[in-house]
Amino acid sequence: MSSALLAIGRRRTTAERRRDRERDIIRATRELFDERGTIDAQIDDIAKRVGINKALIYRHFAGKEELFALTLVDYLGELDERLQAVDGPRRAPMNRLRSLSEVFVDFCLEYPAFADCAMSLLRRTGEELFGEITEPVMTKLGTAMATALERISAILKAGQKAGVFDEVDTDYLANHLYTQTLGAMHMARMGLIVSRTGPGPDKIPGHPVVHQADIATVRSTAITATLATAVGRLAFAGTRPTRSATNGQAGITANGKAGKTVKATARRSTSRTAGENP
Repeated sequence: MSSALLAIGRRRTTAERRRDRERDIIRATRELFDERGTIDAQIDDIAKRVGINKALIYRHFAGKEELFALTLVDYLGELDERLQAVDGPRRAPMNRLRSLSEVFVDFCLEYPAFADCAMSLLRRTGEELFGEITEPVMTKLGTAMATALERISAILKAGQKAGVFDEVDTDYLANHLYTQTLGAMHMARMGLIVSRTGPGPDKIPGHPVVHQADIATVRSTAITATLATAVGRLAFAGTRPTRSATNGQAGITANGKAGKTVKATARRSTSRTAGENP
């Protein structure tokens, strides 16, 4: 065998070893995330789990944020597999969106570190992210996010065509629903609700009170909020989706109740303010 072929073989072997080690590091990072959370997972602990020197991690990744981003890519890959498993294009858009929302919420509850990791990246501006994460890793992260978000966007488009979802840019709304759900799951992560006791006999406002958040309530509210956001302005414009005898779609009426819908038909209000054109 020529020296040139031997050199190519060595380079391939080196590249394969590098990829294997990167996968080992990402797998160890996710294991520690799931065991301890993102805050308590230190680079030293990750290196020990893999069985390498801490310095080797920085040979593979630009920093902790880049490692976290690739770990998030791993989470997103599993999430998308679950979303794909429950989705079906022949189902009613409202039912499809509900199923995907349930999977997303349950995934966040099963893996709190996923929501923490996603939220930590969302708190940074794009400029900050590009300063901390290399372009190839940003591309991987963007691709993983876009794959899952595209599923939501497709359902929103189907719902708009059926007349059950608001006419809003579906790519924007898919991103909004992703961020909105992560925020709700952070509430579940905290497990706290803040309120205030009623005023006493002297009419002085009461003291703040901290309650334990009910996880089941947070879950159901997050799913309902996703559906309500998708319906959007249809719920406030005197709109009541109707039932079609030939192609019924499950939807939400203007009063918020689930029903069979196919197309939202606007009803003109009978009341007008002075000077309003008919």
